[in-house]
Amino acid sequence: MAHPNVDIVSDGYGAFERGDLDTLQNHFFAPDITWHYAGRSELSGDYHGVEKVIDWLSRCYELAEGSLAIELHDVVGNQEHVVALITLRATRSGKELADGTVQIFHMQDGKATEVWTLPGDQYATDEFWS
Repeated sequence: MAHPNVDIVSDGYGAFERGDLDTLQNHFFAPDITWHYAGRSELSGDYHGVEKVIDWLSRCYELAEGSLAIELHDVVGNQEHVVALITLRATRSGKELADGTVQIFHMQDGKATEVWTLPGDQYATDEFWS
């Protein structure tokens, strides 16, 4: 039987897929969440607070011309951390990205308090977003 945090994170991906930013903001992300996005692209960096993270997610979607999609392969976790293996797919200005990405969620009281996004091919991801 999976840990409840695995179900919470899986449900968070479902909300993202539906474009339900309200659920992410009010039920999945802690108000003081920190999101770390690896690399050197214009999207890379650390984003603090739920509003900044929602703005960042919206910006990703806009830059990907509405094509941003996440294919969830597996989610494993425990009381403190959840790890998701995903394929991130997007198109932008004629370029395509299909990256095997790892996302690590630090969980507290049923909410994500910190997230690390680690692309599988950092060079290709940086080039795509730059």
